[in-house]
Amino acid sequence: MRIAFYAPLKPPDHPVPSGDRRMGRLLGAALAAAGHETVVASRFRSRDGDGDLLRQQRLRATGEALARRFLEGVRREPARRPDLWFTYHLYYKAPDWIGPLVADALGIPYVVAEASVAGKRRGSPWSMGHDAVVRALARADAVIGLNPADREGVLPHLRDPWRWVPMKPFLDLGPYRDLDRSIGDVPVLIAPAMMRPGDKLASYRVLGEALSRLLDRPWRLVVAGDGPARAEVETILAPCASRTTWLGQVSEAQLAQALAASDICVWPAINEAWGMALLEAQAAGVPVVAGATGGVGEVVAQGVSGLLTPVGDAGRFAEAVATLLGDAGRRKAYGMAAKRLTEENHGIEAASRQLDATLSALLPARTA
Repeated sequence: MRIAFYAPLKPPDHPVPSGDRRMGRLLGAALAAAGHETVVASRFRSRDGDGDLLRQQRLRATGEALARRFLEGVRREPARRPDLWFTYHLYYKAPDWIGPLVADALGIPYVVAEASVAGKRRGSPWSMGHDAVVRALARADAVIGLNPADREGVLPHLRDPWRWVPMKPFLDLGPYRDLDRSIGDVPVLIAPAMMRPGDKLASYRVLGEALSRLLDRPWRLVVAGDGPARAEVETILAPCASRTTWLGQVSEAQLAQALAASDICVWPAINEAWGMALLEAQAAGVPVVAGATGGVGEVVAQGVSGLLTPVGDAGRFAEAVATLLGDAGRRKAYGMAAKRLTEENHGIEAASRQLDATLSALLPARTA
């Protein structure tokens, strides 16, 4: 089928890397692997991070105009008509102002992957975005739930409970299958994350505080990532400066190699949906210490592939890192389990089959 793909937060071909962009690309790859033609319907970014009502009104107007433009393009060139609209990552700061209008006008299924509803945003400066998400979910023929923590908020807004389709986060595991795990004598910790204000910077603060409590132990830190908050992150990690290596922005292949040379992935994961980097680390056979937030517990198996700690608790995070630093056998066992569980549960092949079955079932249901 021909699928119109739209990511209102960040299009999959955006130049700035992130976990969100990564998952958008993976969804496109999974759909392509199932034999579907996926086209980026729009690169319009609807995000308003400040709760600015006038900006939201302008974004809505722009989105509605783009929907009309899309429909006019289909009218002129019927071959461009999609069989299904697929929106990735829907939440109150970045609603979909295009997809529901197009789906209604063309009479095609409307599908969302990864949606969240925060009831406290009703009546807030983001109430317009919140209400738009609720309307989009009421229109949705299926909502693919990559984060089980979203289910409770989303389910009341669906026409039927069965329209929630749980799916495990996934990766193309090819780059991680033949890595050389070259581990040295001094344990290497790796923090793979972008550097930007907000939750990422908050996670770096917890990480810095935790590691400052472990300076009496031998370890080295590798930081893979970059971004506008680089200076703040360097300040936060200043107590660890003599034992820190900064890789900057890296490609997927470079990150895989860096992970393969590491002993523990350390990331506090404040407000992470599930943490793409945590999944990548485990695919490389690296155990994880992370904050137990969102869907992280669905990716990291507590006491099997890593250790999860209360979100934002630097003391408990430091204790968990110390536990693995002091037990090489446990690190190895966790790493082997991480790789096995990732292979069993988080490969793109299984995701592609599930997506194909979910979307294909909607077409006869809509045209019967």
